[in-house]
Order: sequence, then C-alpha cells, then structure tokens
Amino acid sequence: MTHSSGMEPELLRLATAGSVDDGKSTLIGRLLHDSGGVYEDQLHSARMASPNGLDLAFLTDGLRAEREQGITIDVAYRYFATARRRFIIADTPGHEQYTRNMATGASTAQLVVILLDARKGVLPQTRRHAYIAWLMGIRRIVAVVNKMDLVGYEQRVFDEVRRDFADFARQLPGASLEAIPASALSGDNVVRRSTRMPWFGGSSLLECLETVPIDECGGMSEFRFPVQYVVRHGGDYRGYAGQIASGSVRPGDEVLVLPSQRTTRIRSIGLYEDSLARAFAPMSVTLCLEDHLDVGRGDMLSGPAHPPMAAARFLATLVWMAETPLALGRPYLVKHTTQRVCAEAVRLVSRLDIGTLQERECAELQLNQIGTVELETHRPLFCDPYRRNRTTGSFILIDPTSNQTLAAGMISSALEAPPRSRGNSAGQRGLTVWFTGLSSSGKTTLSQAVYERLWARGYKVETLDGDQVRRHLTKDLGFSKQDRDDNIRRIGFVAELLTRNGVIVLVSAISPYHAVRDEVRGRIGNFVEVYVNAPLAICEQRDGKGLYRKARAGELPGFTGIDDPYEPPASPEVECRTDRETPAESVDKILRYLETRWS
Repeated sequence: MTHSSGMEPELLRLATAGSVDDGKSTLIGRLLHDSGGVYEDQLHSARMASPNGLDLAFLTDGLRAEREQGITIDVAYRYFATARRRFIIADTPGHEQYTRNMATGASTAQLVVILLDARKGVLPQTRRHAYIAWLMGIRRIVAVVNKMDLVGYEQRVFDEVRRDFADFARQLPGASLEAIPASALSGDNVVRRSTRMPWFGGSSLLECLETVPIDECGGMSEFRFPVQYVVRHGGDYRGYAGQIASGSVRPGDEVLVLPSQRTTRIRSIGLYEDSLARAFAPMSVTLCLEDHLDVGRGDMLSGPAHPPMAAARFLATLVWMAETPLALGRPYLVKHTTQRVCAEAVRLVSRLDIGTLQERECAELQLNQIGTVELETHRPLFCDPYRRNRTTGSFILIDPTSNQTLAAGMISSALEAPPRSRGNSAGQRGLTVWFTGLSSSGKTTLSQAVYERLWARGYKVETLDGDQVRRHLTKDLGFSKQDRDDNIRRIGFVAELLTRNGVIVLVSAISPYHAVRDEVRGRIGNFVEVYVNAPLAICEQRDGKGLYRKARAGELPGFTGIDDPYEPPASPEVECRTDRETPAESVDKILRYLETRWS
C-alpha cells in the first residue's frame, strides 16, 4: 500500500517481544537512535542513567522499577517516524510472569518483532510469544536473531536458529516469517545493512518495517459500526458516533440496525465540522440515518448482506490475566465493542500446552494460561469470529465487584444457547421491583444497571421491559386506558409467576395509572415500587426515541405526559430523581433499600 503525494505517511503498529536479556530494549533504543527518533532531552537522560557511556536500553526502560529489576515489566508505547512510514511500537515484557502484558501489546499490532539470542536459539518463551501474537491475529512475524557479534557473525549459527524457528512457525496457519541477523549493540542490520555479514542478502530491520505490506482492515470488508454515543443538536438532528470497526460506508448506503433488524440508509457522515463522501475503518465518525429509529449505545450498524452473528453462547479463547483462577458459574462482565453484558463461564473446554501447542483437559485456568471456554451472556453479542474481525471478535472479561480485568478473549464460534437455568443463593425469595415513570425518565437505564449488579452478586434475576413486552406479549393492545391497564396486568402476571419461583423481576414500564399498579402490587405481594422521577421538560430534552416530538405534532394521540395523565406513586419504596442524581447514585439508592429489606 502506498500513500498519495501530500498525505502523511501510513502508520504501522508493531509489537516487540523476546525472552529476558535477549537485548530487546537495546534493539528498540538503537532503532530510535539511529533513525533520528530520539529527542535531545531523552538522550541526555539516558546518558545520565548510563554508568559507562550511552546505554541505549535506557531510552526505552523508562520506569524506575524496570531499571532496578533489569527487566521490562510493563507495556510501553514508543513513537517514531521516517520519510516513508510512521510507527507505534508496543514494547512488551519478556518474562513469563508478564505474558498477559505481552497479549495486551499485541492486541492492536499488525506485525510482531521477536528477538532471539543467537547463543540460545528458540526458547519456550519464544514459542509462547509467537503463538500469542498469532492468537491475537498477527500473521507477520519478523524474527531478529540478535547478538550476532557474540558468535563471530557466523552464518551457520543464524541458519540454525532460523531453521528451528521456521519449523515452529509452520504450526501457525497463515503465519509469514522473515528472519534477520543483527547486533543491536553495534547497530548491525538494525537501521543500516551490516558490512560484517556479507552472506546475508536481506534488508535491515528498518527497511523491512518500512516496506512490509500493511493490512489495515484485518482481512474483513463487511461494514461494522458499534454505536458509542447518540449525538443530538437542536431540533431534528440525531447522529450516532463511534469508530468504524471494519469496512467502509458512503451516504446512501443501506445499513442494518441491530438488534431491531430494521434497515435504513446513511443520510450523512460527519467528522468534526466536515461532511464526508466516504468513511472507513478505523475512522471515528458520526453517522446520520434517513429514518428515525430507536438506536442507542451498544447497538450496531452493519452491512445488510453479511451481518454479524448474534451470539448469547459462544466458544472463546481466553488469555487469563488474574491471580484468581477462572471459576465456572461465577458471574462476570463482558466488555464487547461499546457494551457491557453479564456473563458466566459454563464450560472449560481445554487449556493450551504452550510447549507442544496441544489442547489439554484441565480443571481451571490460572494466571498467564491460555484456554478455550464456553461462555454465556444474558443478551446476545453482535460479533464475528476473531479470525475475521479483531474488533467485533474480541472482548475483555471483568470482575463485576472489583472492576479488575481478568482475561482477554477471542471469539471462535457461536453456539446455540439452551434455555438458561441459573443457580442462585439458597433460599432466595422472589421479588418484583417495579420501575415506573415518564418515557425517557431513565427507567430502562436504572433497571439494566440494577440487573447487572444483582447478577454480579449471584442472584437469579430477570428483566421485563415495557417496550419489549409491547412488541411480543401485548402487541395486540392499543393505548386506550383499558388497553394500558391490560398491558400492565399481563406484565404483572408474568412477574408474579417469576416471583413465585424465586426470581427477582425488574419491570420497567411507564404504567401511568396508580390503580392498576396497586392492583398488581396486591396480587404479587412481594413488591417494591421505584418511582423514576424526572420533570416532563427533562424527559422531552432526552427523548431518545423522538416520541415526545411526534406527540406534540399530534402523531401519537394519548401519549403519557402530553395529552394523557401520569399519576405519580403516592408512597413509593424508592424515589430516584434522575434530573438531580447520576445513574450510579440512583442505583446505589435502590440497592441499599433492597439490602435493608432482605436483612
């Protein structure tokens, strides 16, 4: 790929890896120094830290803890550029203890440079790093056989190391390997070709990095756009902001909106104050649609011909990054594209033996281990296999209590999700928590957040959202007072059944009339009313679905709050003032009440 005249050089993201003391920090320092990518103050600091002349490793080992231990312990990102290309280097640790950090650095890279000590050859950690890089989607591997000065620059030594590494790389489908003999200390074959190894006819490391083809789309051309923010200006403007995960889009293109399965067309593409004729991955843009649809954070726009999978149960490879082992049946959070969903590991399929690359049966997954796991989420992810799309195919696993990142995950395939029967604390009593309030007051937002917090604590919990119920259970009902009451009675009936069977049911429904709410309360018994209170003016400003605007225009007669009354609860158990409180404050208030009630 080449860039047009006048455009800035293209960007290559690369990761570096190697075993301890292979000279990786010195190699990167040499690359930065000899290519003119080091500032004078950095050189001065490195000279001050070097006991005997300039030690190039100090250009990269910037953390005091790293200097004291003599090893790289964190991922550091280095930036430099030449006339031909810009570079971001993810400098990753070499020690096995920090395998998780290496996986983090490789997750966004397009190429990996793996260092080998010419005297030691291919080590277990070399194989580990190469496999993790391949697992994270990197197919271009540059093996730098370093410290050739310590073996007399002998071709025989280089050929043996290259042959051994090539034998291993053949086990990594699709991997492309290039090997370069070098001496980072003396600068041979780092930026300029070496005169001490005339038998090597290849390029230097920098020449290789400047000319290697860049695959910017991860091999996938299908359009994927996870929605991150809904942007509103003035009256009718509504845009959807986010980063294009793959593919490209133009005004007029047809797109599929997930999860609603509605199709529409792109009206315009915005970037700051400009309108674009085309946008492509990985650009961050704002898309406006021709139709007013219900689209929010966590939803996805895709090409209609080849949509992503909708998977609530799937196989994934995990790189485990926590001291606490993976536990089956324990609640976790999955951060996937722009959404967080509750999840649990239902089966540990196997663990990888990094020495043989064979899958082994195992009972647990521990720190720095790699395994295949079957996961289930409480709502589907719109995803692709990681081998096809590194953005929509990846996720991180989070501890819902501590918010600690536990694992990096790569989705392999979707599985059919059987009906879920999840265990809960012994003796859990059922309870209906009823969220009532005007449209756009925040009912769904709060109920979903409470759901995730209760799930994380191991409770058996379900949600009944008024909009979802209207599309299924009560789609035959209209919006007369009688139909509204019947709608609430049906929701109440389902909530009663679930409550009777020990489930915590979170109902989110406008439910405007206090009489039918009291009727449902009397039938269920174990009932908590949460009044989500926001002034009408605030709700109209939010108006995520454009309903108030239509009601004001007379297109939605009988709309609650406009030409049909809302009857606030007289004495709710909890009142959340969402115009004054943050969602987190409201959720904490609800949970405090529930804990008091249960105690």
